[in-house]
Amino acid sequence: MTAVVIVFWVCVALIGYAHVGYPLLLGLLAWLRSRRARPRARPLPDDELPTVSVIVAAYAEEDVIAERVANLRALDYPAQLLELIIACDGSPDQTAVRAREAGADVVLELPRGGKIRAQDTGVERATGEIVAFSDANVTWERDALRRLVAPFADPRVGYVCGEVQLVDAATGSNQEGLYWRYELALRALESRVRSVTGGNGAIYATRREAYLVVDPIMGHDLSFPFNMVKRGWLALAVREAQASEKMVPTIEGEFARKRRMMSHTWPIVVRGGMLSPRGYDPLYALMIVSHRILRYLTPFLHVIVLVLNVLLLGSGWVYVAALAIQVFVLVAAAAAGFVPARPLLIARYYVLTTASLAAGLWDWLVHGTTAGWEPAEGTR
Repeated sequence: MTAVVIVFWVCVALIGYAHVGYPLLLGLLAWLRSRRARPRARPLPDDELPTVSVIVAAYAEEDVIAERVANLRALDYPAQLLELIIACDGSPDQTAVRAREAGADVVLELPRGGKIRAQDTGVERATGEIVAFSDANVTWERDALRRLVAPFADPRVGYVCGEVQLVDAATGSNQEGLYWRYELALRALESRVRSVTGGNGAIYATRREAYLVVDPIMGHDLSFPFNMVKRGWLALAVREAQASEKMVPTIEGEFARKRRMMSHTWPIVVRGGMLSPRGYDPLYALMIVSHRILRYLTPFLHVIVLVLNVLLLGSGWVYVAALAIQVFVLVAAAAAGFVPARPLLIARYYVLTTASLAAGLWDWLVHGTTAGWEPAEGTR
């Protein structure tokens, strides 16, 4: 029974560390390093700005692509330094036609090969010193590109991601906004301490020479930051580079989206180089283990805790209380389907998104992961 007790409390501690302890550790490290932190990058004057190619990979985006082009054309960035490339990944509709009509510089009509290969082709055609990327349903703030490229004035920087705000949740039933604010805070702390361990597809950029060609089922969001660090670059986040996009309107829709994302994430973790310590310094290795590996293992840790908790009933009141808490969260998550109270919805969001980590692994192992993608329901 002693071994059961030890495993139980180790798993509880790992879950607590992944969600609470790691943010507190990051905050402490950021505070300790604040006196020698790298200065915040300031927007560059026009005569120091690099040339930039903004690449938008698009599939079946005829309803939003013209608006996306117009938004990028309206950025506060010299027109002669900005190239806009729309890479249509086998779009079955009028995406390419509408992108041309809206004024994109280059419109690529490609066979269906997936988002990553569409981006690769866009980079091959790009002429900018910096290649920036965005999704078709995103809106960038007017100064976003200036903010995004500013850190590249430091020759050590290879990757920069901005900050995307999630808006227009229909009825407020999706608690992604709460979780996303938590993730953004972690990303900002990671950037201050060392480098980020993950980015986002709404607004990010790399140096042309730092761009990586990765397996088409492995997204840039996760594969780029740690691979940049392995190659000696800094991977930073700039909160001032702002974008916005619609969140998936329901928790169930968010579960499906995250499940698809995790089917692309697990290949990166298992065979994409994330687990290899080669190229990591000790601090960044700790960040990868804390924010990525432990986080992705939480559904399995929760199952272990629940099973062992049942076995430990009768060993003290603390195990009765622990089981009561777990049952309460599960019941609250189930009840949220009938009573949409905010505390219940938060419990449902946590349970479903944690389950999506395991569901994505199942999908990859059993069915495999394809390179293609579909626009998430309710986000256009």
